[in-house]
Amino acid sequence: MIYDNKGQYNESRKQYLQALMLYQKTGNVKGISAVTIRLGVVENRKGNHDKAIEYFLKSLAISEKNNYAFGIMESNLTVAEGYLGQKNYPVALKYLKKAEFINDTIPFSNITLNIYNNFGVIYRDIKRYDLAEHYLKKGIALSNNIKYQGLNITLTNNLASVYALTGKKQEAILLQKDALKKAKEIQNFLREMEVLLGLAENYKNIDGKISLAYYQQALELAKKNNIYKREVEILNQMVILYRQAGNYKEALRLKEAEKNLADSFLYQDINSKISDLQADYELSKSEARVKELQYINTQQNLRSTIILGVAILGLFVLVFMAINNRRNKQFNQLLSKANQELKESNSVKDKLFSVLAHDLRGPFAAIINLLGMVKAGYLDEQEKAELIDKITQNSTAYLDTLNDLVKWGETQIKGLRINPQTISISKEIDLNKDFLNVLLEDKKLSFSNEVPTDIKVVVDKAHLDFIIRNLISNSIKFTNAGGSIKIFAEEEKEMIKITVKDTGIGMSAEKQSRIFNFENISLAGTGNEKGNSLGLILCKEYVLANKGTISVKSQKGVGSEFSFTLPKG
Repeated sequence: MIYDNKGQYNESRKQYLQALMLYQKTGNVKGISAVTIRLGVVENRKGNHDKAIEYFLKSLAISEKNNYAFGIMESNLTVAEGYLGQKNYPVALKYLKKAEFINDTIPFSNITLNIYNNFGVIYRDIKRYDLAEHYLKKGIALSNNIKYQGLNITLTNNLASVYALTGKKQEAILLQKDALKKAKEIQNFLREMEVLLGLAENYKNIDGKISLAYYQQALELAKKNNIYKREVEILNQMVILYRQAGNYKEALRLKEAEKNLADSFLYQDINSKISDLQADYELSKSEARVKELQYINTQQNLRSTIILGVAILGLFVLVFMAINNRRNKQFNQLLSKANQELKESNSVKDKLFSVLAHDLRGPFAAIINLLGMVKAGYLDEQEKAELIDKITQNSTAYLDTLNDLVKWGETQIKGLRINPQTISISKEIDLNKDFLNVLLEDKKLSFSNEVPTDIKVVVDKAHLDFIIRNLISNSIKFTNAGGSIKIFAEEEKEMIKITVKDTGIGMSAEKQSRIFNFENISLAGTGNEKGNSLGLILCKEYVLANKGTISVKSQKGVGSEFSFTLPKG
């Protein structure tokens, strides 16, 4: 749900699917219903309303089959939200009224407040402002409790939007300012951002500067919490306001920022496909250029032969040959350059296929063999369940490999995009360590961050996060239970050197010599953890792209130290 709220839907969906598998394995109907709804919410937020409704109806069927009243109510509510996303208000109201009917027969919960909020939104959108106000006020009265402050803020913000549409702008603004104060008190950044956007909308036709100020506050919250989709939406609204105010320079700057952000974070899947097409196009273009140059070369040679054959005057022949030789030299350089470009393009593809063959072909063949055993009926139910669980775990590891492969392929084809900023190393280590707490606890590893909080570096944040997570993950993977990992930093002139040191199994000098290239072969960890050889390759490319260096020192049976440098902030 954290990934979900941040708009990182691929990660969110991945976690929900793992939860669904566990609930299905244990036969937990309530859990299955709840997670199926969350999968629908992900699709709804992505704008895939048809797919979302499919999930919601599936959850409804599960809850009805098991007479689970709360699940039936929540499923009807979310089906209504799916149709609300399509602006199909009559069907949305039909399901919402079913949810309201069930709500009256079971104890009060936060779902009750969501029902009233959705009634308010639908009636507002179809201009039944009296009914919208009735339901929103009803929800506000019931949510006047610290437990429901988040929903109270949402209800208040939506009531303010009704007031704004009915001409009560000042009343709307007073309500939103009160809601903003509550959101800050409970430190709920999502609700705070929601209210800030409502205030910005209400001030649009009153005072453009105040509206922009609220948008700016909302933008800072979105940036701070890495909610990239909302950042793009806010930037788009700010562009419109600056354009209306005649400040085209600022509008253009923000439009470029919006486009770059969308390219970097929201459309990676599309960009990946475009990159593949672009690579094919560039390769075809290079091949066509080589053929064209070969044809030109043939023509040039023919012309030279004719001229030499008919030339009578020695001086004229010598001068012409000198000119012709110069042309041939330029042509050969051009041909050599084109051949080199073609060779580099093919080299990229060779590397890609090499990794596919090494890290994916074998594992997937093993999975197919295991599934064949299941299909053939050689296993009893317990063995089958254990085998399916193992296949699921392995498939997850291979998906991580494929994701790393796609990232590496992008860097080879498109080059790296760098967005350098000044970042506190210690803070970023703590944030990324939180993602890996479960792995640390599983192996009972001690972890210490000894980097002073005032040490800062200039680096692309996304690249730094990847490097830190990958190096910590590797230390966890190759350290036995009860071991330790620590991270420390030191200044080296204009650079900061960060070191991840562990008490793991270490590695030989021969292994160290190829750890950062394609000759490296990934090994299973001390807990039989799966991995691939791409992580450290990407780490090296990210460090070099950010004007740093990376190295390793290790001793078998003692541990390893991975160090990388970055410019001082």
